[in-house]
Amino acid sequence: MSRYVLRRAGGSVMVTIPPAFLIRTGLAAGGAVEVRATGDKLVITPTKARITLADILKAAPKDAHKLRVEGWDELPATGNEA
Repeated sequence: MSRYVLRRAGGSVMVTIPPAFLIRTGLAAGGAVEVRATGDKLVITPTKARITLADILKAAPKDAHKLRVEGWDELPATGNEA
């Protein structure tokens, strides 16, 4: 177990997270975590970011309309989608 010093950051107090934990969990600055108080302990759990439609649209290529495959709309149904 490591010991860390709490630091003031504006009106908040923060604690540093060891780089090894960040690598193991895939977290980085700006990542999302859940903080839960259990008795006199804080439990910090990495959370998966929820992908929104706005995120998908922002990541979509600007020329997506050019990626259309000719004849795609005319293909027959192959499963239960119809």
